[in-house]
Amino acid sequence: MRSSFVKKAVALVAVAGLATMGLAGCAGGSASSSSDASSAADADKVIRVGASPSPHAEILGQAKDALAEKGYELDIVEYNDYILPNTALENDELDANYFQHITYLNDFNEENGTHLVDAAGIHFEPFGLYAGKTASLDALADGATVAVPNDTTNEARALLLLEQEGLIKLNEGAGLTATKQDIVENPKNLDIQEMEAAQLPRVLQDVDLAAINGNYALEAGLNVTDALAVEGSQSDAANAYVNVIAVKEGNELSEKIQALVEALTSENVKSYIESTYNGAVVALF
Repeated sequence: MRSSFVKKAVALVAVAGLATMGLAGCAGGSASSSSDASSAADADKVIRVGASPSPHAEILGQAKDALAEKGYELDIVEYNDYILPNTALENDELDANYFQHITYLNDFNEENGTHLVDAAGIHFEPFGLYAGKTASLDALADGATVAVPNDTTNEARALLLLEQEGLIKLNEGAGLTATKQDIVENPKNLDIQEMEAAQLPRVLQDVDLAAINGNYALEAGLNVTDALAVEGSQSDAANAYVNVIAVKEGNELSEKIQALVEALTSENVKSYIESTYNGAVVALF
């Protein structure tokens, strides 16, 4: 009888132990699910954006406080090339990127089969027309030499800038594919010389004028405020080369991205751009 009682007692203890373990297992499962949900919620509050160091990452940095007020953490990932930020975005490693103009984005999609779209245009970096041997546009002599980039896209921008200043006239509709062959009026008989864009600052003192990309001008210590002319904020180039916030197609209206765009297009960011870059970066909002 005692032996039977002991066996029953042991059995009851074992069952109770199993029940406790079962409850513990359920509790553990519940805690794990709660942890996963919390992690997902935390991830929803982090906006991971790929950017080139300057000026894009610098500009993004000015949006951090505004996003923090809305409960978002801005994680800026810097890249020094123009391919990885797009492949990372396509692969969902980023929520957005900010380093490229819209024309490059469209070309990248076409060449790589990616599905990236722009969520907002933020700024552009204007071309400048810089003085070499001739100090002003008014002093430009007949037959003066003007150096322009020899690659198609940048040559067109240079020619459009010359047209903007009334120095030449291009074929109607030539636009951003314009070449020297599209010049239909050249009243000063300008000698337009094509050369590699990176070389233009180095030959500036040997020509009368040179149309130079913003990045090469900055590297050469040329201040865009000293340029004789720059692309207008309403020009074809400003529209074609606006630097954008890019996202994967379908995400452009997400709460995260809308919060990012709102923070980046604030008066605070606009003031920062205007006071920091002195015209080398132009806000388009």
